[in-house]
Amino acid sequence: MLKPGLLTTVQDRGRPGLAYLGVPRSGAADLPALELANRLVGNEPGAAGLEFTVTGAVLRAEEPLLVAVTGAPAPVRVAGAEVPHGAAVRVPAGAELAVGTARTGLRSYLAVGGGVAVPPVLGSRATDTLSGLGPAPLRKGDAIPIGPPRAVRAADDEAIAAAPTGAGGTDAARTGTGHTGTGSIDAARTGTGHTGAGGIDAARTGTGRTGAGPDGDAGHGDAGRAGAGGAAAVVLRVHPGPRVDWFTPAAVRTLLSADYRVSPTSNRVGMRLAGPALARAVDAELPSEGVVLGAVQVPAGGEPLVFLADHPTTGGYPVIAVVDPDDVPRAAQARPGTPVRFESEGVPGWT
Repeated sequence: MLKPGLLTTVQDRGRPGLAYLGVPRSGAADLPALELANRLVGNEPGAAGLEFTVTGAVLRAEEPLLVAVTGAPAPVRVAGAEVPHGAAVRVPAGAELAVGTARTGLRSYLAVGGGVAVPPVLGSRATDTLSGLGPAPLRKGDAIPIGPPRAVRAADDEAIAAAPTGAGGTDAARTGTGHTGTGSIDAARTGTGHTGAGGIDAARTGTGRTGAGPDGDAGHGDAGRAGAGGAAAVVLRVHPGPRVDWFTPAAVRTLLSADYRVSPTSNRVGMRLAGPALARAVDAELPSEGVVLGAVQVPAGGEPLVFLADHPTTGGYPVIAVVDPDDVPRAAQARPGTPVRFESEGVPGWT
């Protein structure tokens, strides 16, 4: 790893099925975007890749690789030459792969043929920024081990063989499926000594703005909506939460009609929102209870937050609603300052 960017982590599908033990799922915040990148390079959809937050990274390949970058659209260069985003691209041995700052959206994904092969922890290679499970966020000088490429169908192999090559004149016929064996990118720690993630401070991302740039493909999320400063709101469909009755009818109406904005204190644990407070109808203390991905929890201050990939397994504040699973990746791509609205139309259960 030559330049790690704001936050670069290893991610896959996470650790499902262990919440009863207090182990969060974690995994890619925009999972469909990572799965797409894996399919482009011939990996199993759940193979581990890298997740970049706003700013990308610069890495050096130690052997020929086949890579794809998806999610939030960002400039991608191999050996200084621009290559397509959202397509399989060959990286010659010794060449630098540079993923730039996202033009819109928040998180980009890098898949490498063979997958990132850091040791799994509890069945997953994912970095959990809340619990500390999995490899630490990447730092300068880290080396990322890459697994052997899997066999692909003949039709897929033909498509991969047509992948463009970065500057350097590598012969596509000699690179096979991206590399010849288990190698590495000169970049991922496998320790677990990292702490929780902080917020996303737009002033520190190097973008010079809190909103998104021109419209583009923000991975699974709706790219045209994933911006601030006049951009259209990200609309999230929500189902009634288990504690919706703990809020006044007026609070429910506010939730489903008001405009909120993504707070810069948001991170992989949750998307914090700034906007109208939601009044409680029940003032009693709530014992900690299980929470799920997409849960809309309302802390004491009254402003809602949406739990994302690294959410805890339990929480002590009432959950007023739950974002539809298909819309969670859209929330994960919303930058600080992005307007957000919750929608109940067409969702059963609301009265």
